[in-house]
Amino acid sequence: MGKETIAPIRKQEEKKKFVRRLDHDDSQRITRVVQWLFVTLNGWLGIQFLLWVRYCERGGTGVNVPRPAGAEGWLPIAGLMNTKYLLLTGHVPGIHPAAMVLFIAFMLMSLMLKKAFCSWLCPVGTLSEHLWNLGRRVFGRNLRLPKWMDFPLRGLKYLLLGFFVFLIGAMSAEAIHDFMSTPYGLVADVKMLNFFRDIGQTAVIVIGLLVLLSMLIQNFWCRYLCPYGALFGIASLLSPVKIRRDTEACIDCGKCARACPSSLPVDQVVQIRSVECTACMACVAACPAQDALQFSLAPRKAATPAERWRHRTLRPTTAAAVLTFIFLGLVLAAKVSGHWRTNLPRGIYVDLVSHAREAGHPGM
Repeated sequence: MGKETIAPIRKQEEKKKFVRRLDHDDSQRITRVVQWLFVTLNGWLGIQFLLWVRYCERGGTGVNVPRPAGAEGWLPIAGLMNTKYLLLTGHVPGIHPAAMVLFIAFMLMSLMLKKAFCSWLCPVGTLSEHLWNLGRRVFGRNLRLPKWMDFPLRGLKYLLLGFFVFLIGAMSAEAIHDFMSTPYGLVADVKMLNFFRDIGQTAVIVIGLLVLLSMLIQNFWCRYLCPYGALFGIASLLSPVKIRRDTEACIDCGKCARACPSSLPVDQVVQIRSVECTACMACVAACPAQDALQFSLAPRKAATPAERWRHRTLRPTTAAAVLTFIFLGLVLAAKVSGHWRTNLPRGIYVDLVSHAREAGHPGM
C-alpha cells in the first residue's frame, strides 16, 4: 500500500478519535422549551387583548380586563417608528412605548446572539418550523430551490425592509408623534386584530398559500418575505458569537449542512457570517465530532481543540439565559420607569376601540 493511500487513512483514523455520542446534546430540547414558553406567553397576551377589546366594544361593561401592553410586540413598524423618535428627541414616546421597548430588546438579541430571536422566540418562526416538519412527514421531503431562484427570492424581504425604512426615514419626530396620535395610530393593535376577525376570502387564500409553501420549503416566510428578520439579520453581522468549525476536529461528514434549515454550507467554511443564520444550533446538534462545531466567540490559539474552545463556547442554557435576561431586563426597566404602557383614560379607549373599524390610515 503506497504513501498516497496510507495518508488519507491515517487522517480519517486521527479524526475518528474525536467522534462522540450525541445523547448529551440538549440544544434542540432547550430551544423548544424556550419556543413554547414564548408561544404560551403570546397566547396569554392574545386572549387578554381580545377580552379587553370586547370589553371596550361593549361600552365598558362586563369584566374589565386590563389592556396588555405586551401585545404591542406585534407592532414592529410602530416599534421602529418610536425608536427613531427616541433617537431624535431623547424622549420615550407616550403611544405604544412597549412596541419600542420590545423592538430594542429583539435588536439587542441580534447584536449579541445572531438572529436568535427568529429561531428561539418568534412565534411565526416556531410555526414555520413545525410546518416544514409537517410537510416533511406528509410529502416525504422538503424542497430546496436552486440557487438561481433562491438568491433573488431572498432579496424580497430586503426590498420590503427598504420600503419601510424609506417611509419611516423620511418622517420627522413631529410627523411620527402626529401619526401615533391619530385614531388609527392609537388603535393600530386593534386594527391588526380586526384584520383576522374580519378576514376576507382573498386574505384566507393568501395565508393558505403561505402555509402550503411553508410546508414544502423550509422557513419559506422567514427566508423570503419577513422584513423583521431581514433587519435582525443585518444587525447580526455585528454579533461576536458565531457558528464556528474546527477544521482539525471536523470529520467531513456533512451532517451539519444537511441539518441547517437555512441551507448554509456549514461544512465548507470556518465560521458562519451569513445574515441567514438564526443561531438555532441544529448544525451543532447534528455534528458527531467532539468540538468540531461550536456556537462561540472567536477561539483561543491553543494547542488542543479542548483548550481552544474552553470558556469560549456558548452553551444552550447560557444562550437561553442571555435571551431571558435581555427580554425581562428591558421589560422590567420600562415598567419601573413608567415607559411601558400607553396611558389613555378608559373612556377614550372605549370610544376608540368601538370605532376602530372606521379609523382609516391618515395617509390614505
